[in-house]
Amino acid sequence: MSDTFGSAASAVKGPGDSGRPLGASRPVPIVDVVAVPLLVLGALLTTCAFVLGFTTAPLVHGAEVDVPALIGGQMVTNKLLLSQKIFYFHMPVAVVSLVALLFTALFGVLFLVKRDRRFDLSAKVATEVALVFILMTMVTGEMWERFEWGVWWTWEPRLTSYLILMLMVVAYFVLRNAVDDPERRAVYSSVFGIIAAINAPISLLITRLVPSGVHPVVFRTDSGLPPPMLLPLLLALMGMSCIAFSLYCIRLREQRLRERLEVLKKRLED
Repeated sequence: MSDTFGSAASAVKGPGDSGRPLGASRPVPIVDVVAVPLLVLGALLTTCAFVLGFTTAPLVHGAEVDVPALIGGQMVTNKLLLSQKIFYFHMPVAVVSLVALLFTALFGVLFLVKRDRRFDLSAKVATEVALVFILMTMVTGEMWERFEWGVWWTWEPRLTSYLILMLMVVAYFVLRNAVDDPERRAVYSSVFGIIAAINAPISLLITRLVPSGVHPVVFRTDSGLPPPMLLPLLLALMGMSCIAFSLYCIRLREQRLRERLEVLKKRLED
């Protein structure tokens, strides 16, 4: 077995740990310092986005109504879709989930190249964060489908590709739990994580590759959202990104502390 996995002590070492006793205090990494402030900032940005989304952002026009009606001194010929407000949450969490999976692939490649267990742990935590946002994407997507299309599910290309992506992420954790040997588990997980991440850009671009799908094309070059709609969307995207990164930092620190605690327990038992 390689030196990376040869001892429990080396498994929990981080940058600059060489020569330092296991119980010695170490400087707190900057990412751990900013994790909680970023979480608070993300919550504030997301809250502002939702407030603007439900106040200043205009409603969009949906299907035509059977009989035009005079509402607020204006003749309304199309349904005003309140359900479109889901977009300000659905799109940001979807983008963050795909970005998190790209980090899974990046850490997987780094592990396969350097065989440093820290990269395997980082890939695992990044995939956990991705799964959280994937589940939020699926929930909000189902709500959008029900309100916009009148069904809870349809085998539309974007939805189908994203469902496959979610199942692959779930399979990633099944694989990790099925392999006992740490080195083999890290290798298999890295390879599978890279394969799963390949589906991320496919899921993002599928509406361009298959234009017959009913799912709208979000990123366009021919037109843009008006400022009252673009601002809450960008705030939500920045807020969700901050939340995702802070969750990653907090979870990674917890996993490292748990591993160090396990090493200390083993030493006490010996």
